[in-house]
Amino acid sequence: MPTPARRPSLLRSGHFDLATDAGTVAVVVRRDRRARNYTLRVKDAAGTPVLTMPLYGSLNEARAFLDRHAGWLASQIEKAPAPRPIADGAKVPLRGVPHLIRHAPGRRGTVSIGSEGDMPVLFVAGAEQHLRRRVFDFLRREARRDIEPAALAHAARLGVRPKAIRLRDTTTRWGSCSSSGELSFCFRLVMAPPFVLDYLAVHEVAHLREMNHSRRFWRLVEELCPDTDRARRWLMREGPALHAIGAERRLI
Repeated sequence: MPTPARRPSLLRSGHFDLATDAGTVAVVVRRDRRARNYTLRVKDAAGTPVLTMPLYGSLNEARAFLDRHAGWLASQIEKAPAPRPIADGAKVPLRGVPHLIRHAPGRRGTVSIGSEGDMPVLFVAGAEQHLRRRVFDFLRREARRDIEPAALAHAARLGVRPKAIRLRDTTTRWGSCSSSGELSFCFRLVMAPPFVLDYLAVHEVAHLREMNHSRRFWRLVEELCPDTDRARRWLMREGPALHAIGAERRLI
């Protein structure tokens, strides 16, 4: 009698591989001590799926859950916005305003802001192969200029102080607050209108007082940020497009 095939576990650290019509997709697997069930999400424009499982859950159960929902996952990946390259002639928003990217190899420095007629422009110096990295480095610097002062100002209003403020290119969260008081934000927030960035700063700072999403937490957020509902709607509607900028679909 043939030996039953063993259900595959993680094929490489932190991932399951799932075959689809478009190719093989890497599914990120994360354990979460707060999770009670297995869940699948596709939040970023690169189509990166995340399978969240309970801290002591079984990898075999996680794989079975993924296989049962493979059709749904494939359809969600197809719905994700198409990646938008960072290249000469493309546009990238800065604080909600579209900026044209112009490769300017003869310019000094890295990235500078100018204009062509009425159109704001990001002039990117250096070799073309460094253009994407230089634009992202510029956006990170601008994000820090906006996010740190906003977070510290709201923290002062609440009488709290974050242990640290970090910027990352996260795909499943726009921001987070650790139990130790460290705040993390996605640098792509600087692409959004200022009221959206301000809402996220308030949201994470409020967790320094309320490490939950209780009614008391939301009342605190809304007191500090009257634009809370407007900002949340904007992120739901426009957020995926921000993740599409400079993204590449993670098919292997």
